[in-house]
Amino acid sequence: MAFEVGEWVVHPQHGVGRVTKLETKQFGPAARLYYEVAVPKSTVWVPVDSAAGALRPLTAKRDLPRYGGLLKSKPKPVNKDHRQRRLELIERLQPGTFQARCEVVRDLAALGWIKPLSEPDAALLRVTRDKLCQEWAMVQGVTLVEAMQEVENLLREARQAHGESIRPAA
Repeated sequence: MAFEVGEWVVHPQHGVGRVTKLETKQFGPAARLYYEVAVPKSTVWVPVDSAAGALRPLTAKRDLPRYGGLLKSKPKPVNKDHRQRRLELIERLQPGTFQARCEVVRDLAALGWIKPLSEPDAALLRVTRDKLCQEWAMVQGVTLVEAMQEVENLLREARQAHGESIRPAA
């Protein structure tokens, strides 16, 4: 998949960025062609020949209602063991898809309905939600604050619809 200079893309770890140029660089033994991608507070160099796994286009605006429905859907239970849970959630995020981010945000937010999140869980939720909201704002053409409010409203609807059904048995 080829990206053009000026195109908005999503990096799995760094989130939304813009391709600023194509440049031949030599970071290892051989020179390669790289995308220079400006992400918030940084620049990422992604080899053009391996960009398919490292970059993806922004989510289509027409798909946002489906992802809104996903955020409102019944959360999936997460592992009770905090170490195993973290490994599983990070693995779920590995592909960097918008869907994976929505699912992890939904499921971690739901865990927070039951009990206060541990600092690692809270940090993962914060980072994942921030990346989700950055892309949501860009795709929707709204401010980051508006996107965050919309995502929070969807999660609130999920809690109203499913909050009682995910409580642990007494």
